[in-house]
Amino acid sequence: MNAIHWPEGYISGFCDNFASNEMIVTGVTVEALWRQLTHTDAWPGYYSNVADIHFHDGSGPVLSSGARFRFSTFGFPIEAEITEFVAPEAGQPARIAWHGWVEGDENTRLDVHHAWLFEELSGGRVRLLTQETQNGKPARDLAGTRPNPMINGHQEWLDGLIATAKA
Repeated sequence: MNAIHWPEGYISGFCDNFASNEMIVTGVTVEALWRQLTHTDAWPGYYSNVADIHFHDGSGPVLSSGARFRFSTFGFPIEAEITEFVAPEAGQPARIAWHGWVEGDENTRLDVHHAWLFEELSGGRVRLLTQETQNGKPARDLAGTRPNPMINGHQEWLDGLIATAKA
């Protein structure tokens, strides 16, 4: 199976916080899942932990390579820029990733790399993998929280994404 492409400074195991969620499902296509994730106006309909999505250049609501957008999640106002955008194509996984950040000082600054991978598997199965690495004091605080809000939140995102794409 394929893996996430990690940029320098965001490699899991060397960051302040890491979350990984994966599901393998049937009854849905990579294209349907991709459509739901890249259309940010759909997010609030299936993921309760996101709000206030805006694009800086008016290009939204559909994500694209290099797009700059912002949204609120986990109580943070996230600025984000798409750093990887590989649309579904036969024989290769679809990939999307963004660098996200919250401006601030050493106690409030947060930097994240959030990546998604959609992969066709044998037998009509689709693998969805989302992983996020984070750096900064807020990330260290989240890493010690139980239950882990990042893993639970991202699982809700995956569950909602799958259910909406199947509908």
